[in-house]
Amino acid sequence: GLLFGQIEADVWNNADMYLYIVALSIPFIAIYNAGAAIFRTTNNAVFPMKVMLVCDVLNVLGNAFCIYYLGWDVRGVAIPTVMARVLAALLILYFVLDENYRLHIKRTFRHKFDTKILKKVLMVGVPYGIENGLFQLGRVLVLSLVSTFGTMAIAANSVGYAIGIFSVLPGFAINLGLTAVISNCVGADDYQQAKYYNRKCLILVVLSHIVINLVIFAMLPLILGIYNLSAQTAAMVTEMVIWHGIFAIIIWPLSFTLPATFRGAGDSKSVMYISLTVMFTCRIALSYVIADWMGIGVFGTWIAMFIDWYVRAGIYIYRYFSNKWMEYRVV
Repeated sequence: GLLFGQIEADVWNNADMYLYIVALSIPFIAIYNAGAAIFRTTNNAVFPMKVMLVCDVLNVLGNAFCIYYLGWDVRGVAIPTVMARVLAALLILYFVLDENYRLHIKRTFRHKFDTKILKKVLMVGVPYGIENGLFQLGRVLVLSLVSTFGTMAIAANSVGYAIGIFSVLPGFAINLGLTAVISNCVGADDYQQAKYYNRKCLILVVLSHIVINLVIFAMLPLILGIYNLSAQTAAMVTEMVIWHGIFAIIIWPLSFTLPATFRGAGDSKSVMYISLTVMFTCRIALSYVIADWMGIGVFGTWIAMFIDWYVRAGIYIYRYFSNKWMEYRVV
């Protein structure tokens, strides 16, 4: 009520129902992510991908069955999502407990923690977790502003974000591997190799973003047709997706791939401080200035996000060439 008090009653009720149902799947997401990390550690990133792919397909089929055949409301989206996440957790847990696999969890509740290793993990994980948590809080604050622009703006913003995720998906995948590679290089005290892989991955992210965004641009009319949007809403989404794709190519890699390098080197706290400072001063504050005060509307929140990316990129470039990130080490 405090953040979204002005939204329409039907939107409120559906969002409330969806949240309560999907929240049941949070523990299972944690189990899947932990199990998937074990497989990725052993250079087997394909298996968790297959598990998630199967569950995502079942999720989509479940959504279609519950909505189009059974005629359910938002529950037709939420319940299959929970079931898919539960299945993903159970599958990954089953294989993680397989004692024939070279890295597995013993089938016992009697485990001992290596405090030194745990401390190193938390040095990277805790700042990243805090950063992600407050980032989601920032998104909620921005969404509360978007909700004041009406149902059409809410729909356009939601669809725009859903499509926009795909435009940077290769970057997130590459960054995940880059962090591990940089950690190994820094652990071996080979910073030249770390810089080499950083440059290589930056180029790879840019090229992959060019390819996927060209595909998205070409398929955008077909994608928007799936959502059954009004002409005005579709036009808003088109503007969002095109500009998001452009900035995903020219500035996103510097804003999000460089910090992946810093995290791999153990420089997680500075990334957290920079990210949160820029988010609250640029993305959130400027969203209210550009979208509300200047009267641009929902697209103003996207402009604020692009400015956020530029400011991050500038700070991260400075930190990279200052070599301050080379003063840290995880392993």
